Amino acid sequence: MAMFRLMLFALLLTGCAPLPPSPEDIAAKRFEHVPGKAVIYLFRDYQDFSDEVSTVMLDDQMMGSTFRGTYFRWVVEPGRHQIRGYAGDAGTFTLDAAPDRMYFIQQSVSRMFHGFAQSFFRPVPEIYGRAAVQRGELTGGR
Repeated sequence: MAMFRLMLFALLLTGCAPLPPSPEDIAAKRFEHVPGKAVIYLFRDYQDFSDEVSTVMLDDQMMGSTFRGTYFRWVVEPGRHQIRGYAGDAGTFTLDAAPDRMYFIQQSVSRMFHGFAQSFFRPVPEIYGRAAVQRGELTGGR
């Protein structure tokens, strides 16, 4: 009976093992510049107070959803770009991106009075952004 319990415990532990990072996640965490383009990392840190799912748009194109501990990596043309929430999420952030630059934008999400989640975006220093991305998982990277 003790051997059965030990085997059951071992099976349960292996079921909880995290998946290895995807090749896309590994590549994104190299933080490589793209000549003539700007690179934007949008991330939600694990310290985000909300478990809410948030769908985001970049320049009026739906990009997907974020959760705590996830991030996007977007390679964009230089110029003005708008990141915003979708539907009832009125959060918005405008960035004037320069070529050969990398930007780290933190997204925090909070439930508002009207029942919709609200995104808040803020640029952060590169050292802080890189550390947060290193802890996170690329959205859509599986």
